[in-house]
Amino acid sequence: MADTPEKKVKRKVQDKLKAMGAYHAMPVASGYGNSGVPDILSCYKGRFIGIECKANGGKPTALQLHNLDSIEMAGGLALIIDEKNVHNLELLINGFIK
Repeated sequence: MADTPEKKVKRKVQDKLKAMGAYHAMPVASGYGNSGVPDILSCYKGRFIGIECKANGGKPTALQLHNLDSIEMAGGLALIIDEKNVHNLELLINGFIK
């Protein structure tokens, strides 16, 4: 079965994080977890990063945006990455890490 466009974005994000040496994990969505958690949670050089992956013009839900805002309010980096900006991921993260 072919990967969905969003799955391709997630794979590219994971590959880039791995190449950077960043820790990353994908929380499993289930009835027991928190809804709206970003697709990928990462830590790079001691900084927390939440990454919501989208494709084909997809937009985050209100709950996803709330979680991304909460990450930023706590001092972390919250990103929405799609096929149009995935190539800038390392630049976005390093701009935050300074």
